[in-house]
Amino acid sequence: MSDYILEIKNLSTHFATRAGVVKAVDGVSLAIPKGATLALVGESGSGKSVTSLSVMRLVQPPGRVVSGEIWFDGQNLLALNDAAMRRLRGREIAMIFQDPMTSLNPVYTVGDQIAEAVQLHERLPRKRAWAKAIEMMRRVRIPDAERRASDYPFQLSGGMRQRVMIATALDVTIQAEILDLLRTLKDEFDLSMLLITHDLGVVAETADRVAVMYAGRIVEQAPVGELFRAPRHPYSEGLLRSVPRLTEAGIRQRRLQTIAGSVPGLLELPEGCKFAPRCAYVIRECTEGEPALLAVNDEHRARCIRFDRVGDEAARTHPERTGEGIIAAD
Repeated sequence: MSDYILEIKNLSTHFATRAGVVKAVDGVSLAIPKGATLALVGESGSGKSVTSLSVMRLVQPPGRVVSGEIWFDGQNLLALNDAAMRRLRGREIAMIFQDPMTSLNPVYTVGDQIAEAVQLHERLPRKRAWAKAIEMMRRVRIPDAERRASDYPFQLSGGMRQRVMIATALDVTIQAEILDLLRTLKDEFDLSMLLITHDLGVVAETADRVAVMYAGRIVEQAPVGELFRAPRHPYSEGLLRSVPRLTEAGIRQRRLQTIAGSVPGLLELPEGCKFAPRCAYVIRECTEGEPALLAVNDEHRARCIRFDRVGDEAARTHPERTGEGIIAAD
């Protein structure tokens, strides 16, 4: 029996457009051990959200999964029919969106929406489903849950709406304001989590491992502490250098560094390494062929032929880097 709750193997999700085929996710492989948290990070447009939507089989036309496997608790999700996948969603695997207003129906009370999910998956009568909805709202620390269950989404704060979404699916959200709640629920329900975020502070505090995504591909994977200490891909290094740092005296007074340029359009990808046009370490060989994910050690992979130089430079320049003390990183 596999030690992984979720294994994504060579996943590719493409979008057919008039201008050409957009390879939003291109050969992505990830694995989450049971009970662990994997953070997937990268700039907007890197493919993080499409990866998560692919796992849930929620990619809409013109997008489609063109190859790969997605194994969840021993089942290949891509081989399930629609009815079987619907039975699985919400009961065994669920997705909490960053903006809960896009997921909650504005014309139904939050209690009705939680109760509906309960009825769908547990076949309870309406009265018992409503009682369980209130209990679930209490579990995610919504005060005066019995009264708030009759509220509509617009009557709740953003944080409360995200708690409703957690109650609906008993799953996770990415807002730092409820990290304590996530840890409590993870322990209570033995959850495994795929965390999609821009916020490296959340990653440092929450995740066990981190995968960095760029232009549809994974460019680095490592245990969180190791990647924060010595990133081995220039893009990961750039993300970390752009984050404010705390010291005993407060926020370090230094100019934040930025990554030159922007994520390339997926219809106009450069030859060779996709990060080469933005990279300070680039050499001619970088543009002659796309590198594979190379082994730094047994737990660490980087898609860079010069990963040894990147890691040494990062460790020499920032020996204090551990992930602790990182603050807002959006």
